Amino acid sequence: MPTFVTQSLEEIRFWSRIMKEHAFFLSLGFTSDQTELIQEAKQFIPVFERIEEQASIYNETTDPQVIKQFNIQVYQATTYIWAYKRKVLGLIISCKIISNNFPLLVDHTSREAYYFAKRLKELNEGKLIPLPEAIIQENVFFLKIMADHSKFIGHLLDPSERKLVDQAREFSHDFDQLLYQAQDLDHMRPQSETRPLLDQFLDQNRVSVVALRDFKKSARDLIEACKIKSIIHPLLADHVYREADHFLHIIDAFDAHLTAQKR
Repeated sequence: MPTFVTQSLEEIRFWSRIMKEHAFFLSLGFTSDQTELIQEAKQFIPVFERIEEQASIYNETTDPQVIKQFNIQVYQATTYIWAYKRKVLGLIISCKIISNNFPLLVDHTSREAYYFAKRLKELNEGKLIPLPEAIIQENVFFLKIMADHSKFIGHLLDPSERKLVDQAREFSHDFDQLLYQAQDLDHMRPQSETRPLLDQFLDQNRVSVVALRDFKKSARDLIEACKIKSIIHPLLADHVYREADHFLHIIDAFDAHLTAQKR
């Protein structure tokens, strides 16, 4: 079972890179005259780069108290970027700025920052073992993320890439349906927290996430090879692929936990 130290470092190594890339993507979406917002976004890049460097120094033998303080440090940086993202979302929605960042994309990145900060807080509170309600709630969160990704891909592909656009829309519909089912299970808690229901829930989600992960990988490789037309940055294509792969690891960890309980 992962220890407090290893689990903390795994979360930070994954999500600090995601936060750094969010700052970069947001900076690209502003118009050239929005220099203050661009600079504000870019200032988060070195912040999370330093966090990545610090995380690479630590390992499973690092003193847990050192990691606890590191979690607090990263938590603070993450709450700052979350607040920045919510500010940008407010400016876009109230039409105070015109941006090439979709409001849903800005909201999406802020939800991920909130999730990361929450995970760090939970780890420092000693919440390591996945509880039944966490299995459902984590899937609600990540299914929404996957549904959003599918919509972004569909909108950022060139309209002439009709087959890929159709595939992205199909994934969007599939993950919307999975999300509704997960929300239904969430509303039925705690009665829905039975092992057979959770087993089926994870198995069903895994099938769709594997398919979406493979689609994202193909799209990423095609974009990098300049074989399809889109306005998707190659780093963004890799970014959404990594998040799908991360979700699969979480599903597998929950599945392993349920299997261990059966023994």
